[in-house]
Amino acid sequence: MKISKLVMAGLAIFVLVGCSVGSPTATSAPEQVDAATATALPLKVPTARVFPTFTPKPTAIPRALSEADMYTFEQARKIGRGVNLGNALEAPNEGEWGVVLEERFFDLIRDAGFNSVRVPIRWSNHALSEAPYTIDEAFFERVDWVVENALERDLVVIINMHHYEEIFKEPEKHKERYLALWAQIAERYQGQPEDLYFEPLNEPNGQLNFYWNTYLTEVLALIRDSNPQRMVVLGPTDWNSLFTLASLRLPEDDRNIIVTFHYYLPFEFTHQGAEWAEGSDAWLGTKWPESNKAGDMIRANFRAADEWSKLNGRPIFLGEFGAYRKADMESRALWTAHVVRTAEEFGFGWAYWEFCSGFGVYDLTRDDWNEALLTALLP
Repeated sequence: MKISKLVMAGLAIFVLVGCSVGSPTATSAPEQVDAATATALPLKVPTARVFPTFTPKPTAIPRALSEADMYTFEQARKIGRGVNLGNALEAPNEGEWGVVLEERFFDLIRDAGFNSVRVPIRWSNHALSEAPYTIDEAFFERVDWVVENALERDLVVIINMHHYEEIFKEPEKHKERYLALWAQIAERYQGQPEDLYFEPLNEPNGQLNFYWNTYLTEVLALIRDSNPQRMVVLGPTDWNSLFTLASLRLPEDDRNIIVTFHYYLPFEFTHQGAEWAEGSDAWLGTKWPESNKAGDMIRANFRAADEWSKLNGRPIFLGEFGAYRKADMESRALWTAHVVRTAEEFGFGWAYWEFCSGFGVYDLTRDDWNEALLTALLP
């Protein structure tokens, strides 16, 4: 069906201005182990979504890369092909969502051919709620262990702040605590090798959308006090949506920044039957591709992110993507392969969501790889 340019422009404005309509809403920790995912934890899911399937034309000349920019692009390429160690340290307590990290996981990941790990961490559950907001030493030592095991195997390791749900609802109330937590994290790891990257916050959303550009500037300045050259991963609002990249405001003089977005489209396919997504049982049986043009949307979306990257001189990292276990494996593998190959076509490093839980590329029950997914990721 042909759609007029006027209608397409209207859809684009709808998505870019109001994409929270198509984004999930955070909730408290789910009861189901399989629901423990760093994607959104929605209270409800809209019955319809409209996403642009065209490529916006650039309105400015691509930025000429400086030497500092080229160094950051090189560091972003080192992320390469990665995997999220999800449902472990971002659970309220490790093990509550069915995953306890083991040393052998790092060997499995490296030997399979991955280049990096992204480590979701719920720091906010392991720190004092009142000033000075001290992070529990035992928890710090657990993160130390993860960082050490990753770096020993020549894996780039990205540690983030995950599921700080309170700051999404009451940003001003939690700002001081958020900054204090990152002051401790940054100081603790300031002496670590350059292959440790910081990601100040996973999927900013909710009320924080209105404050995020200010908060990211402040947390970045705080990190720079102790880690002036550390690679920092930052993403836009609305759950790191690529459709809000244009609203992201980064300090122009800080070029050691890698920009991230997350991708779970079509949501009705990737989250069918997800226990934390209201109404998702109605999507069970959704297959991919649903048409011979299904890949066009992915390519158009990623091309838009690539154009933003070129215009702003910032490298792109696809920090999360995956399809939940209740989709059929053939469709999951086809979608995953298409996302990965398209990301690599545009030069994006990526990290699959996730290692060994509901979206897992590794099956802990069988103690073996899900070969179809592994082959899709690492052909």
